[in-house]
Amino acid sequence: MPATVSDASVSSDPARDLRAKLADRLRLDTVKTPEVEAAIRDVPRHLFLPGVPLEQAYADDPVYTKHDGGVSISAASQPRIVAMMLEQLHLESGHRVLEVGAGTGYNAALMGAIVGDSGHITAVDIDEDLVEGARTHLAAAGVANVDVVLGDGAFGHPGGAPYDRVIATVGAVETPTAWLDQLAPAGRLVVPLRLAGAASRSIIFERGQDGWISRGSEMCTFMPLRGFGDDARGTVDLTGTGTGTGEVTLQTHRDNSHATNQDTLTGVLDTPRYEAWTGVVFGPGESFEWLYLWLACGLANPLMRMNVDTAAKKRGLVSPMFSTVAMSTSAADGSLAYLTLRPAPPAADGSRQYEVGVLGHGPTGQQLATDVGQQITLWDQGFRHRDVTFALPDTPPTANTDGGRFVLHRPHRPITVTWE
Repeated sequence: MPATVSDASVSSDPARDLRAKLADRLRLDTVKTPEVEAAIRDVPRHLFLPGVPLEQAYADDPVYTKHDGGVSISAASQPRIVAMMLEQLHLESGHRVLEVGAGTGYNAALMGAIVGDSGHITAVDIDEDLVEGARTHLAAAGVANVDVVLGDGAFGHPGGAPYDRVIATVGAVETPTAWLDQLAPAGRLVVPLRLAGAASRSIIFERGQDGWISRGSEMCTFMPLRGFGDDARGTVDLTGTGTGTGEVTLQTHRDNSHATNQDTLTGVLDTPRYEAWTGVVFGPGESFEWLYLWLACGLANPLMRMNVDTAAKKRGLVSPMFSTVAMSTSAADGSLAYLTLRPAPPAADGSRQYEVGVLGHGPTGQQLATDVGQQITLWDQGFRHRDVTFALPDTPPTANTDGGRFVLHRPHRPITVTWE
């Protein structure tokens, strides 16, 4: 009888199988091109996360890899976000790429797989231990077309310029001039820009006649750039002692600091609640991202992220739109308003709808809730169905908020956000 191999005797590679399942999931709604799919199927993510269980290494979740004083400062990003940004980057064989934020080296390995032996990736990171770790991981994975260099990513890496693509895998509040200068004339930049408050988007920029013009964007948030382009975050504890560990906290940024005060905001949720309902409705699964962006740009104090412990919601201290995160805005007098939802009459086809409302607390909470509600109504009536574009113009135009054009001031290159 000829020799046969039974199914049971065929060896299985658990990492390969998990990698295939991850790629299958991402292909459903994120991965669009065969090059990105092949890279995700081929590059062994677990080799970039030594000591992490295989199931965790191939889950569609971020893995935090470095902390400073209890604050996460580096991570292997969620695979879905990695894939999304690779699709935005539109890499081709032979491309030369600058990556700002080497992290574990995994993203550089994916890009290296796409650009091939004729291409090259230069990844820059500010921490020596991360640089050494990324080099070790890349070597273990057999990646030979990636260099990881130590440096402040805000300055890029002029020694390897010009680059066909520049990608930042850290959040930036302004696009450093070096990144633009080091791009080839027909190059593309993909950068997660924090636009205002907590509003952040990964934006594709290409050079236009009068500046850098967006070619698409997706909502996402990254850990901020450290070094010259530092965009440090803060925390206001609304229910505790100011340690940032209370049941409800606000994550603040520099453009919130003028209007947030720990002393006046502690306990604000214990004050009377004011309601302002807008009549603006959303269907199930409909994204709030463009409403958030409008409020972030249009309010004097941009939206912040409100982190809510489950216990605080259960006992009715807060009633945010979602179970763990809502968007909020506060004023220096110790007032605060945040968004909420309630059921609305069903749509014509019988599907569920929800009305957006605003809940206010504090001395001017009622007026603040009313003002935020009016902004929501303005967006719904005049701008909800318009496209939004971003630009880094050579000469910034005058803002026209009534017409849907906002100019976000930056020291070197302002950002325009336009509802067209």
